[in-house]
Amino acid sequence: MHGLGNCYIYVNCFEQRVGDAPSLARAMSDRNTGVGSDGLILIAPSASADARMEIYNLDGSRAQMCGNGIRCFAKYVYDHGLCRCNPLRVETDAGVLSLDMTVESGRVCKVCVDLGEPRLRPEDLPTTLAADQMTDYPLRILGHDALMTCISMGNPHAVIHGMPLELLGPDALRKEGSRLECDPRFPERVNVHFVEIASGREVTMLPWERGSGATQACGTGAAAVCVAGVLTGRSGREVKVHLPGGDLELEWREADNHVYLTGPAVEIFSGDWPA
Repeated sequence: MHGLGNCYIYVNCFEQRVGDAPSLARAMSDRNTGVGSDGLILIAPSASADARMEIYNLDGSRAQMCGNGIRCFAKYVYDHGLCRCNPLRVETDAGVLSLDMTVESGRVCKVCVDLGEPRLRPEDLPTTLAADQMTDYPLRILGHDALMTCISMGNPHAVIHGMPLELLGPDALRKEGSRLECDPRFPERVNVHFVEIASGREVTMLPWERGSGATQACGTGAAAVCVAGVLTGRSGREVKVHLPGGDLELEWREADNHVYLTGPAVEIFSGDWPA
């Protein structure tokens, strides 16, 4: 399944068991010898919600949350009849989240995820940066002055403003994304997003995801971009985020301080893994 090209392999653990999930994620995600994906997501029963989501990146590392992945998760659960609750409550490593689904002809086509409150303390990422360095921290990237804002949306994000996106071809994105992902200031690594502001309601971003590399979209990253825009005065609380795979709608509501992410979810195919 995919959300704006951010693709994951899903296993229905209501019906079958997975032993070594990190090894399975690496094998299945390999684009040459496996299925090819950004990682593996397990759909499992939950004692505290309608279902539980477990995420493994393509390198086998565990992720706390995925905004695109959870939309597809909700679509699978609803479309395949595991649970017909709407909204759907999903247990994740970042807490229990609520998802409102748009259903047409009995199938989910779009999902709005309540991602909860952004977490803005250094220990939330974690990072060794001080609290007063979490917003517009100066960096030098490819000879350009840039500014970094750090936000946790249940998983850690570094949002980079001031870097011209036309300079970030595949090689440059790989070099700078991996360098910042593994920067010692982020002891558990970090997702990295390069952003250009078009207006107060429209931005463009290039995502680099921890454990997966360059992807077509990153939902929690887009949420972090929305929050960073508000914190630094660059954009408003409602913003359309353009990604390589398409557009996401974000809103950081003043009423409850929660960030809401809306976007599509698509099932591509199903099959058997012979191993």
